[in-house]
Parts: sequence; structure tokens; C-alpha cells
Amino acid sequence: QVQLVESGGGLVQPGGSLRLSCAASGSIFSISDMGWYRQAPGKERELVGTISSGGSAKYVDTMKGRFTISRDNGKNTMYLQMNRLKPEDTAVYYCNGDIWTNNGRNYNRYWGQGTQVTVSS
Repeated sequence: QVQLVESGGGLVQPGGSLRLSCAASGSIFSISDMGWYRQAPGKERELVGTISSGGSAKYVDTMKGRFTISRDNGKNTMYLQMNRLKPEDTAVYYCNGDIWTNNGRNYNRYWGQGTQVTVSS
């Protein structure tokens, strides 16, 4: 059984910063790519960016420059540093991970439950 748990969300003023975490736990053999998504009220879930097991991060163009994705493979944890936040960044932020289990015999994409980020004065 594998779980991904996001944390670090909350209320922040415009221009502020937040750091989200996504911790994977359970019977993990290894983790390949991980990613952050977000879903604003009334909108479809959208990609924020992804990071490979080697630490190479890619971002959607609109997120570049303000958002930074990193990971600590030793802790099975991925991070999303968000700076200069805007009200339009308000959303539920989700993480996912492509995870090998069962000594490398099984491979699935797992999702976290999401964490709310609200940017408002």
C-alpha cells in the first residue's frame, strides 16, 4: 500500500510564499517521475510541473519563474516552493508519483488527497 500526503497549504497574502510537501510512504521500491497539479474552483485540474528521479524539473510556461519543484529521494518527498503568489493561484494542489512496488514488479501512478492554497488579502 502506497500513500502520498500533501502538506503546507494555507492562507497567504498576495505576494507571499508557501512551500508544499508531498511525502510518499508504504511499500515503495523506487519512485520515478513526480508531479504537481492544481485545480481551481470550477476549473479543470492542470499541470504545474514535474520532476524526474534525477531531479530535473519541468514547468508549465505560466508557472516558470515563480514556482520551483524539488525532491529529496532519501525521504521520498517532493516539494513545491511558490513565490510571489497571486489570487489566481488559489486552488487545491495535488501531487502524484509514478511508483514501483513489490520489489519492482508493479508500477502505478499514485495521487495525494490535495492541500488547499488560498491567496487573498
